[in-house]
Amino acid sequence: MTIADYVIVGAGSAGCALAYRLAEAGHTVALIEFGGSDTGIFIQMPGALSYPMNMPRYDWGFSTVPEQHLGGRRLATPRGKVLGGSSSINGMVFVRGNPKDFDFWEESGAKGWGYADVLPYFKRMESWHGGESPLRGADGPLHVTRGKRRNPLFNAFIEAGQQAGWPYTPDYNGENQEGFGPMEATIWKGRRWSAANAYLRPALRTGRVRIIRGLACRILFEGNRAYGIEMEWKGRMDQVTAGREVILSASPINTPKLLMLSGIGPAGHLREHGIEVLADRPGVGANLQDHLEIYMQYKALKPVSLYAYYNLLGKGRVGVEWLLQKTGLGASNQFESCGFIRSSDQADYPDIQYHFLPLAVRYDGKAAAKGHGFQAHVGPMRSKSRGTVRLASAEPREAPRIHFNYMSHEDDWKEFRACVRLTRRIFDQPAFAEYRGDEIQPGAQVQSDEQIDAFIRDHAESAFHPCGTARMGAADDPDAVVDPELRVIGVQGLRVADSSIFPRITNGNLNAPSIMTGEKAADHILGRRPPLP
Repeated sequence: MTIADYVIVGAGSAGCALAYRLAEAGHTVALIEFGGSDTGIFIQMPGALSYPMNMPRYDWGFSTVPEQHLGGRRLATPRGKVLGGSSSINGMVFVRGNPKDFDFWEESGAKGWGYADVLPYFKRMESWHGGESPLRGADGPLHVTRGKRRNPLFNAFIEAGQQAGWPYTPDYNGENQEGFGPMEATIWKGRRWSAANAYLRPALRTGRVRIIRGLACRILFEGNRAYGIEMEWKGRMDQVTAGREVILSASPINTPKLLMLSGIGPAGHLREHGIEVLADRPGVGANLQDHLEIYMQYKALKPVSLYAYYNLLGKGRVGVEWLLQKTGLGASNQFESCGFIRSSDQADYPDIQYHFLPLAVRYDGKAAAKGHGFQAHVGPMRSKSRGTVRLASAEPREAPRIHFNYMSHEDDWKEFRACVRLTRRIFDQPAFAEYRGDEIQPGAQVQSDEQIDAFIRDHAESAFHPCGTARMGAADDPDAVVDPELRVIGVQGLRVADSSIFPRITNGNLNAPSIMTGEKAADHILGRRPPLP
């Protein structure tokens, strides 16, 4: 039996940040993590990002049930099974979210989580290398940088966005998100700057944080107070007990699973699996959200894309340069320009995001278009569709049943059609005239609503941004799972700190708001006032 002041389940984005801040305050932390080391080249080299999320060594390997609105397809749902969690297998894109996202959180019952409340934590967590700004941090653990945009296609995309009528935004994480500009990444000195590199390794150096390998099976309670975690490792059961509190930072998939295995969740569902109900919280595993996206791909008329390196010899050269010098194409995630726009005049702030890539390829790297090309990943930001995470059984080792219920709301189809048509408008601008060849996909013949819908149904992919399954809200909200202090409603001594708590998905990639959640959770746990803005 291991005893620490705090027990955290999950050494991911929020869990690492939380462990760092608790240790910094002088507390001992037991950090339970099932995954192993993150030191491999495929994780640390930014250019190799397509590999770790497809490796069973690093990924939980989750997938959805057949999604009825996407032709019955099962979509991959990668989650990091490694130190650093999903920050060690993601695309390293850094997006805080739009200020209005957090104001919505507060309006929906998450008091103290408006933009003015979270901004000090975004500043505290980052070392921004984009200049000086009163809205950005300069000395935090997380390095945030920009690619060099040496490929002419990156700047062509930014210029085309302006030619199509949108503004240039010099810092979408600062004063104005809307528009086209450089993209930011958690990359530092040519390496992936994950939560493990930024937070966990400094926390371990304090001597107050201990990593414990194991699968968290259930939360231990005395009455209705959590006092530890029962875990299993290599067939042996053990207990890790907390002198103060237990915190779940296990992901929006594994956190609700662990809550339900422990008797916290929809009472009827728990009873179906023979689990004694400790707290009937119907919101556990509900409110599941994600970002879907499609890849709009074009042939390139000039040999300027990354296709020349998309072969064994080219990849070898990139890898050798990175190993020797931490420079070159391997030192970038190749997402170096982006855009945030509105799907229509009815949207009060941007609801479409673009990642531009100077190569026509699948996100998992398994299939590239033959020849030079480029693509934009594009999708709506605030889908109204909601899904669930449910237990498949009461066996902790069995993966849960994940049903996003993608594209179940009619507005999703309208917004996706707008994505296709607005993207064509961007690529039709003069900035791309010398580069733009035929449209690879959807293809110029795909024009009507019905044709576009069919393409979306067959080709939309997850952007891997699940959240919302332990929603934060007012303590008297029957559908909320945690209160604004992140305490699980109905029990004591238990909190959640990861993207499970998001009332609604934020604009953009979720790594930054997930880390912010860990930072802010620490101050709630320690009873500290927020840092000065």
